[in-house]
Amino acid sequence: MPDSLPTNSKIVAAYREHTPNSAARAKEAREVFPSGLVHDSRKLDPYAFYVDRAQGSHKWDIDGNEYVDYFGGHGALILGHNHPEVQKAAHAQLDKGTHFGACHELEVRWGALVKQLVPCAERVRFTSSGTEANLMGLRLARAFTGKPKVVRFLGHFHGWHDHAAFGVSNHFDGTASPGVLDGIAENVLLAPPDDIEATRRIFEAHDDIGAVILEPTGASFGQVPMTREFVAELRRITEERGVILIFDEVVTGFRVAPGGAQEFYGVTPDMCSLAKILAGGLPGGAITGREDILELLDFEVAEAKGFEKVQHQGTYNANPMSAAAGIAALELIAKGGVCDVASDKAATLRRLINEGFEAEDVPWACYGEHSGFYIFTNPKNLPITPTKFDALAQDRETMKGSRTDWLVTKLRLGIIVNGGDMNSKPGGVMSCVHTDEDLEKTADAVRSAVRMLKDEGDIAA
Repeated sequence: MPDSLPTNSKIVAAYREHTPNSAARAKEAREVFPSGLVHDSRKLDPYAFYVDRAQGSHKWDIDGNEYVDYFGGHGALILGHNHPEVQKAAHAQLDKGTHFGACHELEVRWGALVKQLVPCAERVRFTSSGTEANLMGLRLARAFTGKPKVVRFLGHFHGWHDHAAFGVSNHFDGTASPGVLDGIAENVLLAPPDDIEATRRIFEAHDDIGAVILEPTGASFGQVPMTREFVAELRRITEERGVILIFDEVVTGFRVAPGGAQEFYGVTPDMCSLAKILAGGLPGGAITGREDILELLDFEVAEAKGFEKVQHQGTYNANPMSAAAGIAALELIAKGGVCDVASDKAATLRRLINEGFEAEDVPWACYGEHSGFYIFTNPKNLPITPTKFDALAQDRETMKGSRTDWLVTKLRLGIIVNGGDMNSKPGGVMSCVHTDEDLEKTADAVRSAVRMLKDEGDIAA
C-alpha cells in the first residue's frame, strides 16, 4: 500500500469536482493558519470542505452540497443543529449582552442543573473548555492529596494540555511530546486500558499517586471500549488507596444518560469534567465533584481552614451566552428521552451499515455503544462477520491502527460525495433528531463508498 493518498484516485477526483469552492477557500486558509486548520481533527486530504449553514441533522457546504451530519459539533449537538428552544434562549440573551464581567443569575441556574443531573456533582466550577476542566481537575486532585503523580490510560484523550499531550496517538512509552516538560511526563503513569491487574500493580508500585483520569466508556467515546467491570474495579482500587478518581465526561456527559456514564454504570467518581453538550453547542466546560475537593477553590473555606486557595480565573467562565444555551439544552435532556432516542438511532445505523458490509462481502464492521459509532476497517484482515463483531475481543492497537490509513481517507471522501459527513476515526455521534431517512441514506452512502473502493482495487471485489 502507498503511504500517502493516491493522486490518480477517481474518488479523490470526485471529491475535488464536488467541492471546488472549498478547495479555493482551503488554499486561502493555508496562508493564514498552519495547515489551513484551526482544529487538528478537521484535517482531511486533499483538503477539508467548508460549511455554510446547518439545521437539525443536516449541514450544507459553500458549494451547496447537503450532508447528513455525524460530526455533531464534535459531540456537542445531541439535540441537533439550531434546536428551536436553544436558539430562542441564546437569542434572548444576545439582546441582553454577551459578557458582563460579573456574576449573573443564569450561572446559578446552569450550575444547579449540573448538580441535579450528575451524581458526583456536589459543587461545580465552570471553565471555557473540556481541556481546561481536565487541567483544573488534575490540579485540584494534586492539591487535595498532596501527591504529584497522575495515572492515565493509553489512548484516552483528555484535551491538549501538557499532562495529556502524549500517550494518546503516539509517545506510548510515556516520553514527553514536543513542548512538554520532561518533569511533567515523569509524573504521568500510563496504564493499559484492558488489564485491570496490570493497572492495580501500577498503584501498588507507587505511593505518590494523587489522581487517575479516564474516559469511562473507553478511548474516544468507546472506539476502544472499556467494560463496566473495569471501571467498577478501578473505583474500588482508588477508594482503597485514597486516589482521586476523575471521569472525563466531556463527551459522555448528558449523552450516555442525563447523568452521564457515571449514572449509566452506577459508578460515582470523585470528580468529573464536562463540556460539549453542557453548553448547548457554545463554548463551555466545568469541573464538578466532591465538596471537600472543590472547596480548595473557596475563599472563605481557605481562610477558615488556613490553607492556600487554588487560584482559578477565566474570562469566559460561565459566559452568559453559553449559560443560556446550556440551560435550555440541559432542561430538555432532564425531561428524559433524548439520550435513549439518540442511542437507539445509533444502534439502527450500526445495523444498517453492517448489513451493507455483509451484502458487499467486506470484512469490516460498524460498532459502538450508546449514541456513537465507528467503522472498523480491519487492517489485520481478521476473519470477522460484521453483524457479529465484538470490539471488546480486539486489542487497542488493532482497534485504532487504521486511523491514519489513506484507505480510511478515501472511504471518508467517498461517503462525503454520497452525502454524509463523519469524523476521521472514522465514525461519528448521533443526535436525537436524525431521521430514519437519514439513517438509510447514510448506510447507502457508506455502501456506495465501499463500491468506489472496490472499483479502484483498494478492497477485494
